[in-house]
Amino acid sequence: MLVGKKPYRTVWWERGTVKLVDQNLLPFSFRIASCKTFRETARAIENMTVRGAPAIGAAAGFAMAQAVLAGKTKEGEKLIKSTRPTAVDLFHAVERVANADDALEEAQTIADESAEACERIGKLGEKLCGARILTHCNAGWLACVDWGTALAPIYMRHRHGKRVFVYVDETRPRSQGARLTAWELRNEGVAHAIIADNAAAYFMKRGEIDCVFVGADRIAKNGDFANKIGTLEKAICAREFNVPFYVCAPSSTFDRKCANGDKIRIEERDEGEVLYQRGLCDDGKIRRVRVCSPKSHARNPAFDVTPAKLVTAYVTERGVFRSF
Repeated sequence: MLVGKKPYRTVWWERGTVKLVDQNLLPFSFRIASCKTFRETARAIENMTVRGAPAIGAAAGFAMAQAVLAGKTKEGEKLIKSTRPTAVDLFHAVERVANADDALEEAQTIADESAEACERIGKLGEKLCGARILTHCNAGWLACVDWGTALAPIYMRHRHGKRVFVYVDETRPRSQGARLTAWELRNEGVAHAIIADNAAAYFMKRGEIDCVFVGADRIAKNGDFANKIGTLEKAICAREFNVPFYVCAPSSTFDRKCANGDKIRIEERDEGEVLYQRGLCDDGKIRRVRVCSPKSHARNPAFDVTPAKLVTAYVTERGVFRSF
């Protein structure tokens, strides 16, 4: 991805340190976080300095390499696997690196494979991509090592000079759409509008959305998949209004050991993410403010599961699949 005309990956290795684009600071500040130990990298995964299934996988692979090089393989494996329970890429990466002859080489291979897979997803997905697309959460550069999953077909279409407009779900409570996807699209020069999460059905009914592209954190053997909370609602609306609904994910996101969506563990995060928001105030300072009724509590599931019957097709680096 390009930031200020300079190319970046979301996560990379530099002389023993894992470098990460700090996504908690975006879109108001662009900073590179440096994690010198596997514990620091694991903490960055847990607190969502890095997020998005493929990016988490790459970061987990590098964290595991740090653990192996420090002689802490078992400790590192246990710690890294405990950070985020839903995204299967993390577990695949940890196991690959832990069992490799050369841990660092394997971690770098995982990162490179991820970038190549996402570029391929972009090329295949472009053929399905209409001019007006709805996205949910962030499944672009920032969620991956490069290119993205759900946004890769959009970037391909845009770079080939075709008309494209993106409806960006804000994606509460962490607002990854409003904060991250919109930031990416602006950098790329793609026309877009942020919409409230509960506005998507309105635009679908009016015929203003040609297709929906989303990513995935884990895809079960039967095609059910977990993605950011709110994805299920979009899939139901898309079916009601005959809008094609596409899931874009590399093969590393498929979990053949998981029979169906009921077996996917759903992470529930701190209620503070719902009760508070952090943003740029009129005085130019970034502050955390409460946006909900004082003394009320909240529930905060980070993901939901969409059944395979609501998916038009799965776009992977290995091809487009209409069913399992």
